[in-house]
Amino acid sequence: MACSQCRGIESFFDEREARRKLTSYRKKGPPKTTQMLVDAISAEGVEGKTLIDVGGGVGVVQHELLKAGVKSVVSAEAATAYAKAAKDEAQRQGTVDRVDYRLGDFVDIAPDIEPADIVTLDRVICCYHDVERLVGLSASRAKRLYGLVYPHDNWIFRVAFRFMNLAFWLQRSPFRVYVHADVVVDALLQANGLRQSLRRSTLLWQVVVYTRG
Repeated sequence: MACSQCRGIESFFDEREARRKLTSYRKKGPPKTTQMLVDAISAEGVEGKTLIDVGGGVGVVQHELLKAGVKSVVSAEAATAYAKAAKDEAQRQGTVDRVDYRLGDFVDIAPDIEPADIVTLDRVICCYHDVERLVGLSASRAKRLYGLVYPHDNWIFRVAFRFMNLAFWLQRSPFRVYVHADVVVDALLQANGLRQSLRRSTLLWQVVVYTRG
């Protein structure tokens, strides 16, 4: 992965962070907004469907949707430690043979990934600099549903992320966080033939599902 942000993702989401996230999932289940996304997708009917989980971390979305009836998953993850943790958990749950693991920047590997019924991005676009390519390429591979969790486009996040990025800069980390405008994300998805069917919010995050057709 040549891009600076991709190197930052690899170093920031390291083995320690992967262990922490996986331990939390095993003890407490999915985080609130992830569960909201899973519930919203499941309510549309997932039995026998296929899933592309972009930037799935330790695999919480894919683990839960496999339990709900998803037939198979392509797990596209840029952080090596997270990809390994997701696979370890799938082995523990007995679903590893239903997951195709792809390591790399989704923008780079997307041409090699076939479309699926469902595409999910749980807290992913806030960790990527090129929202146009990430959302555009992932949306083009959603045959039926597209679900994502991302920060509210407001001054609180914009100020907070500026301070966070300053801290990363001082630490000489290439990793950065981003607030992408709602209107940009929505326009990209509509341009790919998707229409918003659900939006739910917490104080900091929004859970949005789009439907094709």
